[in-house]
Amino acid sequence: MPAVNAVTVGVGWTGGIIARELTKAGLTVVGLERGSYRNTVPEFLQPAIFDELAYAVRLELFQNPATDGFSFRNNARQTALPIRQFSAFLPGDGLGGASTHWNGKTYRFHANDFKIRSHSSAKYGAQIFGDDCTSQDWPLSYDELEPFYERFEYLAGISGKAGNINGKKIPGGNPFESPRKRDFPNPPLNISYAQELFRDATSSIGLHPFIAGSANISRPYKNSEGVEMGACTYCGFCERFGCYNSSKSSLQTALLPVLLKEPKYELRCNSRVMKINTDSTGKKATGVTYVDATGAEVFQPADMVFLTAFSLNNPYLLLLSGIGKVYDPATGQGVIGRNYTYQSLGGATMYFEGKNFKPYMGAGSLNVSFDDYNSDNFDHTGLDFVGGGVTGCGSSGGRPVLYHPVPPGTPRWGAAWKGAAAKQYNSTMSFATDASVQAYRGNFLDLDPTYRNAFGQPLLRITFDWGKHEINYWEFLRQKYEGIAKAMAPKAYAIEGKKEHFSSVGYQSTHICGGAVMGDDPSTSAVNKHGQVWDVPNLFSVGASSFPQNAGYNPTDTVGALAYYTANSVTKRYLKNPGLLG
Repeated sequence: MPAVNAVTVGVGWTGGIIARELTKAGLTVVGLERGSYRNTVPEFLQPAIFDELAYAVRLELFQNPATDGFSFRNNARQTALPIRQFSAFLPGDGLGGASTHWNGKTYRFHANDFKIRSHSSAKYGAQIFGDDCTSQDWPLSYDELEPFYERFEYLAGISGKAGNINGKKIPGGNPFESPRKRDFPNPPLNISYAQELFRDATSSIGLHPFIAGSANISRPYKNSEGVEMGACTYCGFCERFGCYNSSKSSLQTALLPVLLKEPKYELRCNSRVMKINTDSTGKKATGVTYVDATGAEVFQPADMVFLTAFSLNNPYLLLLSGIGKVYDPATGQGVIGRNYTYQSLGGATMYFEGKNFKPYMGAGSLNVSFDDYNSDNFDHTGLDFVGGGVTGCGSSGGRPVLYHPVPPGTPRWGAAWKGAAAKQYNSTMSFATDASVQAYRGNFLDLDPTYRNAFGQPLLRITFDWGKHEINYWEFLRQKYEGIAKAMAPKAYAIEGKKEHFSSVGYQSTHICGGAVMGDDPSTSAVNKHGQVWDVPNLFSVGASSFPQNAGYNPTDTVGALAYYTANSVTKRYLKNPGLLG
């Protein structure tokens, strides 16, 4: 194949943003996507896209674990077994990646989240982390990333209400958010009856609810690339589905129309990258080897290689290619696979009589949230954990196959279950917390020594369990939930029980982070603040895999901001003087 200036491995938000910025700078780019081509037309058109069985149950938009999976265990003393059916998390497959199937919740990390180690140690003492916690400060600050948050939000057309513009608190927004330079590009979504009830109840007990940022567009919008996007119709088919209306921001709705017209860009789907190639020194990437749709092996030479795949697959490719020192939990040495983290999720369900929440009307990120127990917005003295999470009440769509809430004690089948399901469909609502997860010495990624995929490569092995920070935070939060539930006055409610061990069964979130984390020290990080792999400066790994740990928010806004940050570093600095950037 002819050489190009850059190749991206994976074509979702990150791969699309980087390709667009590089082509604007005059570079030639090939985007390699291992899955199939998918676009709003014809793949996401209604009524076919409203097939809940195909998309929400049979997971049409996701990886097939029969050919390309992972193995899992809770700790290194156990033998990992392959995940035969994705459940706890759902890695996307196909053009657009997670941008196609996400709900659209969009939050910026707090300024303190970028300096969690130094900030929490100074305020509460270093002992609060514990001996096995390896969480660390990011190598960049919120202020450095703020302009790139804005760029992503104006690309995606995020709907919301600012709570802090240039240090001035704005009524109606999140009073705890770190300052932004200007408001969201679109006003917030219209909230439902369930969110009104939640807003009023949480306000009555002194909390600070706000309408959360959403990638479900509240009005017709022309984004920063000149792409026209539609207004959300509250159809309730967001997570696990593509958007028929171009109103859930994704690669397809925000960037693909521009990229496909760009002569310096070439998209190749059904192209699975097997290896990152390097020269004889091992210090320079020369391109990638991939298998195309016919099964032929192809070498694509490139001056720069960008790993822009799902967060598990960036470190996986580094491990398969033998780039970087593999992390060893026994010694704590090595960086590839280190600081694997996830997201902690917990919630409560409220059962009412005589309410009509109309759950069939919704949007993926239609959400009223409060941030009082997130980050360091509250005093952690004596609590024996750091971090926190954002709590919200959403209406994402009560679809017929999977949504049939019944109160505790209801039989699991039969006439009594049917009667309760029919009675409670309109009268049930819930709220939940997306919480931070700290990094621990014993949580990591490596190559499985036993199991292989359909291509003969070892599976990526995930070793992960909850630590004291996640367990203690949830116990703290469960007590707060009691107060919220009583303020809402349902006939009955159920709060999720204690956290013990992480299970790969039962959906929790797809917000997987770490494994190729960024930092200032090559001994504790795989990449620098610009996304450059320390050992191979023309190789960049970008995305949630570079988070040193996960904060109490969904990661996509930060993933988009980091993509713009890396692209800016490359076009403004690296191209003038190729090499490791300071």
